[in-house]
Amino acid sequence: MNKIILSVTNDLVTDQRVNKVALTLTNLGYDVTLVGRELKNSLDINNRVYKTKRFKLLFNKKWMFYAEYNLRLFCYLLFKKFEILVSNDLDTLLSNYCVSVIRHKKLVYDSHEYFTEVPELINRNLQKKIWLKIEKAILPKIKYSYTVCKSIADNYHKKYGVKMQIIRNVPLKNNASNNENEINNLKKELNIEDKKIILYQGSLNIGRGIEQVIDAMKFIENAVFLIIGAGDISKKLVTLTKQKGLDKKIIFLGKIPFDELFNYTKLANIGISLEQNLGLNYYYSLPNKLFDYINAGVPILASNLPEIANIVGKYKIGEIIDDFSPRFIADTINLMLNDKNKTSKWKKNIKVVAEKLCWEKEETNLIDFYNNVSIK
Repeated sequence: MNKIILSVTNDLVTDQRVNKVALTLTNLGYDVTLVGRELKNSLDINNRVYKTKRFKLLFNKKWMFYAEYNLRLFCYLLFKKFEILVSNDLDTLLSNYCVSVIRHKKLVYDSHEYFTEVPELINRNLQKKIWLKIEKAILPKIKYSYTVCKSIADNYHKKYGVKMQIIRNVPLKNNASNNENEINNLKKELNIEDKKIILYQGSLNIGRGIEQVIDAMKFIENAVFLIIGAGDISKKLVTLTKQKGLDKKIIFLGKIPFDELFNYTKLANIGISLEQNLGLNYYYSLPNKLFDYINAGVPILASNLPEIANIVGKYKIGEIIDDFSPRFIADTINLMLNDKNKTSKWKKNIKVVAEKLCWEKEETNLIDFYNNVSIK
């Protein structure tokens, strides 16, 4: 059985993409190991059909984290048996590449985002310069690679001449019925039985429109803003909520494992995907949550960025906005919550598109990709 090792810098708990890829590869007959890191507050990993390995690190922030992780990963991979390595994003690429060269093994690169253009690198010229040097030195040499959307693939081709395949980050189809009792019970647990629900799920980082929706909540009645996830601005968002006196309108649930997430997503009346144009990574982003909302039958309030607007506009499954002022966001949300005709049309369209944008169909491209890697 061919052994394949996938690596990523997160704690594996909420990363749906690497889980789906690992599941597909396991079903193809590979012996799969998924490598990440374990934080103090990381949840346990249960019910995985593939092996997992999480490093406990001394450093968990900034350059010291990336240096320690890649050193640990390099040492781990150097002495493991495998046929293929899969590097997920630029922050795992250096160690994977070095080991693949030393061991004369195949390397696959899965680019989840346009890493060197993430907002976190804005005004951090030295860090960005280092990542760009790693990218420029290694990416053109990689034979097998894929990414999440056409815009990012086109940019890498223009920049380095590499031809990346596209494997979108669509969800596994969830065939669970929208059981009213289950929904009502979960609402009761959250003490929001009589409220409409506005949902954001994903990383809590700058430029996601979360602060603006929090500000907008003062103009929205009979609704709560449910925030699922964690990130760099988690504490800032909690502080902002308290400062605005919106504790009763905004609920922070923290990280939820992906195998439980659907139960919360399907509660929502509106899903928020308001990425702002803070660099090319966001400009070309195609967020996981967009497809999760679709999978759960939830209409979407989206920003007018190319990949996001293409999905929401093409399939007519929500509203697209350019104005991020709290009042305009509130007016749009109020309209979406109260226009039954539009909601009915959106939900009807979502039901159709959910059958198309699911992992069960997208994974055929992944299977073809890895079959091609294996035979060459």
